[in-house]
Amino acid sequence: MNDLYTTITAPTIGEFKDRGSKFLAYAYAVYNRDDIKDCLEEVRKLHPKARHHCFSWRLGTDGTQYRANDDGEPSGTAGRPILGQIDSFGLTNVLVVVVRYFGGTKLGVPGLINAYKRSTIDALEQAETIEKTVDNVYQLTFGYEIMSDVMNFVKKADLNVIKQEFEAAGLIEFALRQSETDNILEQIKKIEGLKCNFLRTQ
Repeated sequence: MNDLYTTITAPTIGEFKDRGSKFLAYAYAVYNRDDIKDCLEEVRKLHPKARHHCFSWRLGTDGTQYRANDDGEPSGTAGRPILGQIDSFGLTNVLVVVVRYFGGTKLGVPGLINAYKRSTIDALEQAETIEKTVDNVYQLTFGYEIMSDVMNFVKKADLNVIKQEFEAAGLIEFALRQSETDNILEQIKKIEGLKCNFLRTQ
């Protein structure tokens, strides 16, 4: 099972100029639609007077979620070239927004494609990449009478705990690499009274 993907560790900015037009590319690591919305709003606030805020993103570990937006540029001249570079770099969970300030001279379709491509390349070349595992997140719920058994199991299995609450009942959320899920879930089934629910993939 291929449960690895590559993304970027921190935001970067790239730039390209052609015949007076200036293209600023902002690359972000994003993990959901809310992240994308927040980053787009941030760039629009930074550049409220820019003519265009074109963007592309690819989300998810299987690479099937994506969008390319030309934001008023001729169809296919902005979003697609940006997305093409995200794919060329082998990345996912990445958003690139390219801001254009018009310089007075029209660049034509080839010129626009080149400008959006080159500015995106500049941003992504500066980015530090990281390989991450595809993880499933599960929630354990249990009564206090089996708490010692559960905590011993969590410690022994070295689970990556991301949240725990101990109120009316015990609750533990943990992330587990996809390729390791079958083995761990089999062990969980052996603890009587322990409930396990799948929450999400990240």
